[in-house]
Amino acid sequence: MRAASARSMHEPANPQATAARFAEDVRHYLSQQPRQLPSRYLYDALGSALFDAICELPWYPITRTETRLLREHARTILDGDEAPDRLVELGAGNGSKLAALVEAGLPPGHRVTIHLVDVSAAALHTAASALAGLPGVHVATHEASYEDGLERVRRRGGPGRALVLFLGSNIGNFDRSGAEPFLERIRRALAPGDRLLLGADLVKPERDLLLAYDDPLQVTAAFNRNLLVRINRELEADFDLDHFDHLALWNAGASRVEMHLVSTRRQQVRIGRADLDLTLLEGERIWTESSYKYTPEEIRQRLWSCGFRECQQWIDEPGRFALTLAGV
Repeated sequence: MRAASARSMHEPANPQATAARFAEDVRHYLSQQPRQLPSRYLYDALGSALFDAICELPWYPITRTETRLLREHARTILDGDEAPDRLVELGAGNGSKLAALVEAGLPPGHRVTIHLVDVSAAALHTAASALAGLPGVHVATHEASYEDGLERVRRRGGPGRALVLFLGSNIGNFDRSGAEPFLERIRRALAPGDRLLLGADLVKPERDLLLAYDDPLQVTAAFNRNLLVRINRELEADFDLDHFDHLALWNAGASRVEMHLVSTRRQQVRIGRADLDLTLLEGERIWTESSYKYTPEEIRQRLWSCGFRECQQWIDEPGRFALTLAGV
């Protein structure tokens, strides 16, 4: 069969609606106590590039470990003669993991439509390029949140079976009360015979966790501070990056790594397009990301409680990472 290029149909976000939502969210979350910002806004074009760099760091093994598991179990995941007709990746990133899975496990001659969902247009472009040239592949990109992208794909439908992929331990960005409703939403979007492939980082020694989120090269610190750069650029703010430190800490009681930006002095900040004036005290934090860590048993239990039936789970013990394949 002729190798099809990754013809990409792109569904863009509405720029005006996206900008208004960004301003609304920044105003709302920075007015909370503790002050916070949604982690999805870390991923503008520069943020996505910095995250790709983080994935190459020796202290951040998640991507390498998950890619290894995907390659080792690709044929089982894509299920041979009953390979899915649609792959839907929520949070596509740079597309390298999905490309590794397809290359290692898609049966010869099988055609598949790949739906990539991400809030970052730059990440979608990179991911679609990574999948270009793979035999039998057609790519559709959706510049949207997980929920909106999943709904777009559900409405479009299509024949055959679907495999939804939620990789990179992105489930860890949901708090415990939010993870289950999100998994239930995925479950409702699937039909009998469809499946979910979930990647989740596992609890590991505190030192290893902190090095992954506060690396010696300070790439993660740049990734975190870039959120302020984005707000300055897009919302006409005047954050001074010289007066913010990056902080990563392990909250053992909540089983999560937290990232914060810490004000190093008392300062005033104006965010014009959000119509917000802030007074930040010395030592005050802005909470920018949580990354929850799981046990294998907890992953299985959450999937069962959301209506999935577990098919199989693979664990990389050195990297403390789990892939779980669940059906409906």
